[in-house]
Amino acid sequence: MGEMVTFASNGGTADGYLALPASGPGPGVIVVQEWWGLVGHIRSVADRFAAAGFVALAPDFYHGAATDEPDDAMRLMMGLAMDRAAKDIAGAAAYLSDLEIVEGQGIGAVGYCMGGSLALWSATVAENVQAAVGFYPAVPWERMNPRWPSYAGKAALIHCSEEDGTSSAPGIQAAVAAIKDADGDVEVFDYPGTQHAFFNDDRPEVYAPQAAATAWQRTVDFLHERLG
Repeated sequence: MGEMVTFASNGGTADGYLALPASGPGPGVIVVQEWWGLVGHIRSVADRFAAAGFVALAPDFYHGAATDEPDDAMRLMMGLAMDRAAKDIAGAAAYLSDLEIVEGQGIGAVGYCMGGSLALWSATVAENVQAAVGFYPAVPWERMNPRWPSYAGKAALIHCSEEDGTSSAPGIQAAVAAIKDADGDVEVFDYPGTQHAFFNDDRPEVYAPQAAATAWQRTVDFLHERLG
């Protein structure tokens, strides 16, 4: 089990759920929420990353708000200020980098749905984020306006559901092309027969256990390979 912590966010503060590995030091990973907020599912994902050997921090991008109603989630997502989100990402990355228990080559970021896009974006707003993983990222990118050239020397992994159009979706294609143009590494996996949010085991109507397990192992392997 982790605990709530407060970290600096460019002149302000933000809160997040921090989970530490029982095995000792490990690479730092930012876990980015879905549009629901910092709910129990995301805290449990942070705990899973800690069990896999990572120091995991899940920032509260809504700063106290959370919901289980789609209409409210849409309102919260649309109200998310991108400049504040960028500060929270950079602050979370700096916080992890400063922890004595964090080791490895840079920080990772993993996100789901809305958070999938934010995680991929994080490598363009925080220099020390070296590896990013997006689960069925909710593109388009216009609100974020990513500085894709920042991906030079960095790496991304993208998991795509069939419902969202797989890796053929225009937003995924745009991200892949931009990361490659920046001389970054990117790998994309499609999961046939899956719906959006197939990793979320709190939503049995869309959860796909086999696809989720495969995507999880690929993510853990990718992060350990890239970060240590």
